[in-house]
Amino acid sequence: MLNLASQLDAIQRLGRAMSDPSRSRILLSILARPAHPAELANSLGLTRSNVSNHLGCLRDCGIVVATHEGRQTLYEISDPHLARALNELVSVKLAVDEGAPCMDVACTVAGCHDGGFSS
Repeated sequence: MLNLASQLDAIQRLGRAMSDPSRSRILLSILARPAHPAELANSLGLTRSNVSNHLGCLRDCGIVVATHEGRQTLYEISDPHLARALNELVSVKLAVDEGAPCMDVACTVAGCHDGGFSS
């Protein structure tokens, strides 16, 4: 069993990883299936250097692992328990007041700043 300090560290690492929209998109892509950086850049419309930086963060947080395949590197979720937890997390229905204004001025969710959004 993890102690409180270990639990807090794990939660903070996950929070940091998911706090950036690009990292979240990369994470969801890798959750669907392992991928190479070039694939992620092409499918998500990001630059390769941007994807590389975000993968470095995800790797440093312990969320993804890299497997070298010759000159390419394949990224996947580091642990099957984490993959199951992330799949459960993305299926959660949040009780959001759709009429409440977004508190994040940098939010990029479509429709968020015009009095709420619906999904």
